[in-house]
Amino acid sequence: MRVAFGGYRAGFWWYMAAGLALLLTFAGIGLFRGSVPLDGRDVLAVLARHLLPGEHDPADPRVDAIVWSLRAPRVVVAAMVGGCLALAGAQMQGLFRNPLASPGIVGTSTGAATGAVFALTFGLAGGFLLAAPLFAVAGAILSLLIVTRIATRDGYTPVTTLLLAGVALNALLAAVNSWLIARSWEQYEAARRIAYWMMGGVTDRGWVHAGMLLPGMVVGCAIAVWFARDLDLLLEGEEVAASLGVDIERAKRAVLWSAAILTGSAVAVSGVVGFVGLVVPHLVRLLLGPVHRRLLPAAFLTGAWFVVGADLLARTVAAPQEVFLGVVTAFVGAPFFLFLLVRHEGEVAVSR
Repeated sequence: MRVAFGGYRAGFWWYMAAGLALLLTFAGIGLFRGSVPLDGRDVLAVLARHLLPGEHDPADPRVDAIVWSLRAPRVVVAAMVGGCLALAGAQMQGLFRNPLASPGIVGTSTGAATGAVFALTFGLAGGFLLAAPLFAVAGAILSLLIVTRIATRDGYTPVTTLLLAGVALNALLAAVNSWLIARSWEQYEAARRIAYWMMGGVTDRGWVHAGMLLPGMVVGCAIAVWFARDLDLLLEGEEVAASLGVDIERAKRAVLWSAAILTGSAVAVSGVVGFVGLVVPHLVRLLLGPVHRRLLPAAFLTGAWFVVGADLLARTVAAPQEVFLGVVTAFVGAPFFLFLLVRHEGEVAVSR
């Protein structure tokens, strides 16, 4: 028998506890493991010095720099990026009522990348810290509006049309990104950084990047939580939702804005990390069901530990060299996407 606590089933709390344990485990391994071997006691001393109140023994400056300035922010940024992308995907799958909608598939991630590349290419990011996130969010919103406008007919978004529009827009934006990179090729170092950034990763990310991502994450999460009930009712159809008092257009706009803000903010600091918004919310929905007051927080937590674990794999599988994070998530996500295409031929709907 399942026991409910304030509308949440006991299975949900077990799932969240397991997810938190996985996140802490992967984060802990990420702090202790790296190209430079460190003594565990030294790592704990650094964490205690920065996180716990009171007087502490001074830490080795070299160990402090490695743990607190390099590894800790990398783990935090990876968790934030994963949570944002998974939450955006969960909202889009609920809104479009199909499990194939995700920020990467429908062009939102590429649009965010185009906005950020534009800011980087023309030197806007160097003079204004928030230029890249703002341009990335703007690119994500614009690309999402274009795809949904093309794919939606009479209030319904067929998955085949959505995918085709996303493929076409991804190809167009990839060409734009290539042109922007080629335009800056004379500045070889800048072009190389942009090309690496397009492959996705959280290498060399610091606390400043976490600060850049935080506002978009907070705003996007707040909107998602506020409209979770509306998403539940939209799963029953727009006519049913309208009869129950949902402002359909307002809810759609809010969910799309939330997904675009989350995606744009994540892409601005990590580059394009594909398939997280596709794989994670689909699996969580299979385990916990489509009710969004459970699905959204569970997807966020799952995305967090999934990307932290993927980043840990990216920097250890071919050590001392690192594999791009986007490559690792693609190895997981691309076969899963093909599996969904084979399993759901034709139209796909997320049902209660």
